[in-house]
Amino acid sequence: MSGTEEPADTPSEEEDFGDPRTYDPDFKGPVGNRSCTDVLCCMIFLLCIIGYIVLGLVAWVHGDPRRAAYPTDSQGHFCGQKGTPNENKTILFYFNLLRCTSPSVMLNLQCPTTQICVSKCPEKFLTYVEMQLLYTKDKSYWEDYRQFCKTTAKPAKSLTQLLLDDDCPTAIFPSKPFLQRCFPDFSTKNGTLTIGSRMVFQDGNERQRSVIELRDAANGINKLLDAKSLGLKVFEDYATTWYWILIGLTIAMFLSWIFLILLRFIAGCLFWVFMIGVIGIIGYGIWYCYQEYTKLQEHPSSVLTIYDIGIQTSISMYFQLQQTWFTFMIILCIIEVTVILMLIFLRNRIRVAIILLKEGSKAIGYIPSTLVYPALTFILLSICICYWVVTAVFLATSGVPVYKVIAPEGHCIHENQTCDPEIFNTTEMAKACPGALCSFAFYGGKSLYHQYIPTFHVYNLFIFLWLINFVIALGQCALAGAFATYYWAMKKPDDIPRYPLFTSFGRAIRYHTGSLAFGSLIIALIQMFKIILEYLDHRLKRTQNKLSKFLQCCLRCCFWCLENAIKFLNRNAYIMIAIYGRNFCRSAKDAFNLLMRNVLKVAVTDEVTYFVLFLGKILVAGSIGVLAFLFFTQRLPVIAQGPTSLNYYWVPLLTVIFGSYLIAHGFFSVYAMCVETIFICFLEDLEINDGSPARPYYVSQPLLKIFQEENPQTKKQ
Repeated sequence: MSGTEEPADTPSEEEDFGDPRTYDPDFKGPVGNRSCTDVLCCMIFLLCIIGYIVLGLVAWVHGDPRRAAYPTDSQGHFCGQKGTPNENKTILFYFNLLRCTSPSVMLNLQCPTTQICVSKCPEKFLTYVEMQLLYTKDKSYWEDYRQFCKTTAKPAKSLTQLLLDDDCPTAIFPSKPFLQRCFPDFSTKNGTLTIGSRMVFQDGNERQRSVIELRDAANGINKLLDAKSLGLKVFEDYATTWYWILIGLTIAMFLSWIFLILLRFIAGCLFWVFMIGVIGIIGYGIWYCYQEYTKLQEHPSSVLTIYDIGIQTSISMYFQLQQTWFTFMIILCIIEVTVILMLIFLRNRIRVAIILLKEGSKAIGYIPSTLVYPALTFILLSICICYWVVTAVFLATSGVPVYKVIAPEGHCIHENQTCDPEIFNTTEMAKACPGALCSFAFYGGKSLYHQYIPTFHVYNLFIFLWLINFVIALGQCALAGAFATYYWAMKKPDDIPRYPLFTSFGRAIRYHTGSLAFGSLIIALIQMFKIILEYLDHRLKRTQNKLSKFLQCCLRCCFWCLENAIKFLNRNAYIMIAIYGRNFCRSAKDAFNLLMRNVLKVAVTDEVTYFVLFLGKILVAGSIGVLAFLFFTQRLPVIAQGPTSLNYYWVPLLTVIFGSYLIAHGFFSVYAMCVETIFICFLEDLEINDGSPARPYYVSQPLLKIFQEENPQTKKQ
């Protein structure tokens, strides 16, 4: 090959994937003279953002988050809300809890009995008839009983009239507040379930009921409240451990920073630290799971099985199962073997990745502001997430109270129809369905806004995905421009202009908002299709057969592959946008052709480099995770005393592990973008220049040498 010929893998590849870029003596890095790209997409993106802001304002006007925080009575009034008659009545009381065994509880998400707000729960057994008999002797009995009646109730009604007007419960029994609701105060006496030392009681309708019936009724409501109970316990754990979680995340940030600094000087040595550290952490997990498994095996009398506990909301129950620890151990063993095998088969290519990491370390060392950029990305992502959550909450709580007919036995032709509680007892619906109630169902309305609330939820989710991907794309393009400026500087760092990251960020915002919105729109559409697929799978789960499940599994796999392929192509397109300033489609085409013309070099470097960085992320998250596990399970009393009143220690533990991984990912993603940008620039450099004094390479000699060893066709004759 002569000194003026352009390198290529094969002639056919040039024909299939375009011609190599020609030499331009005026090209010195990212093009400064550029114009706006993908203007139409930019305008659509800005209009969608304006619509998103308007939607948030409208939802803020109509919504009321207190509706999600306070329990609501049958009239749609909040219990415990300040400035209302129920301000001091913070607990919800059910007139006839026994009706909560009805099938309509799970169908309508409401117990078909009158519900009112009270200041305290009943403390004794008492029926309405018994109260009337005692009232003639002592007026205080009515004063105690009326706390659990409507304000219009009177003590002189007959039982028939009481049932018709539904002003008071026919009976009350000892209860205690749980999740701001009155639940039976169950206790166990000599192994027998009791309530107030009784096993049977009168329900006020001249019928004797057992405690078991009351427990089943309470469980009917518990099915609706279990998720909220779990949420409250998780919230309590966060309130107790937030300080320690922040300390753990701060340590993860400093550890990531230290690793990035060390990569510049001892990349090869640090790789072995990554490898040994990851293998050691996974090995510790295997050893711990084995210890827990054998410990349970040594005490067979205390061992539970999955059939003993059934489906429990208390996740801690599953940690008492041998199957749980055995499953964890098998999973960790598979991961350990996979990592070791990858290290064995990729040992030669890892050498190339280490050289690229060293080159990336130099670039980051000359542009240290790139290490701070993940903080800006984190702030922008946090704003998007918070706005999405707040808008979703206000949309969900928009409207006025909507009341629906609820039948105790679930047999009524008017069930689930809208009704008016003020006149319900005089309507034909009440006559056609004796015993039916007109109870609060949800918040909604008949206006145009309320009719389109489901559509607004979809719009809220889609724009959220679009914004999240746009923020990530903006960061990738800004970093790519800064690192490309470093690469195309002949004399480093003298030829590197001032503030390259700030300049690149400004160019991306000013000229390429449309192109970045275009690329992020494609990813958002794919993610939206995946969410719709999961939603349909959830709704149709009971009607699926094996074929439909197989097809859904195939679709998930296809969408996952498509999303990752598009993300890879988009990243390289953003690099070309940052360098040459062309539109998204042209940049994506150029990046794809460039990579395909050098497919052998791509296979040598790209995924191997990501694997090395992935080991670093796992090491950071795993190290902090092991420390957090030892701390939250009281195994580090010498260093510090951990919290002792946690409901679930895995709540702060998983938060610390996941947060540490995200922090490490944020820092190492700078390295990944740096390496990918340098690699794209290196491929462009090989096609534009020939290494002669007139057209010298911009690449460093160690990187050029290692690629020439791996790809002999790169050498110049």
